[in-house]
Amino acid sequence: MRATRLVHLLLIALTSTGVGWIALDTLQRNGSDPLPVPWTAPAGLLVLAAVVLGATREVRRWVTGRRRQALSPLAAARIAVLAAAASYVGAGLAGWYSAQALVALRALVGNRRELFWLAVASAVTALVLTIAGLVGQRWCRRPPSEEDEGA
Repeated sequence: MRATRLVHLLLIALTSTGVGWIALDTLQRNGSDPLPVPWTAPAGLLVLAAVVLGATREVRRWVTGRRRQALSPLAAARIAVLAAAASYVGAGLAGWYSAQALVALRALVGNRRELFWLAVASAVTALVLTIAGLVGQRWCRRPPSEEDEGA
C-alpha cells in the first residue's frame, strides 16, 4: 500500500471547494436559503480524528515491538486503510466547508455570521482529520527489514 500523496489531497480539497462554491452560489442566487452547518460537524470530525489516531497508535506499538499482544496483520492493514480514507475524507470536507464559509462571507448578517464561523470551524477540524489520517498512515509503516534491503 502506498502512502497518500499531499498533491492528491490538495487537488481533492481545491476541487471540492470549487464545485461546492459553484453549487452553493447557484442555489443562493436562485433564492434558496444557505445550507445549515450543524455544530456537531466539528465535534464529530474531532472524535473521528481521535479514533483514527488511537487505532493507528496500536499498530505503531505493534510494529515497534512495544505491544505485548499480537495484532493481526489483516487488522493492521484495515487500520492503515482507515487512516488513508480519513485523509481523503478530511480533504474533501475541508473543501466543502471552505466553500460554505466563502459563500456566507459575502453577507455576514444575522444567522450567516454563525454559519460562517461554524463552517470555518468545520473546515479546520476537517483539516485536523486529514492530518490525523496522514500521521496514522506514517505510524502504520513497518520499518524495512534486512530481507527487504537485499531485494
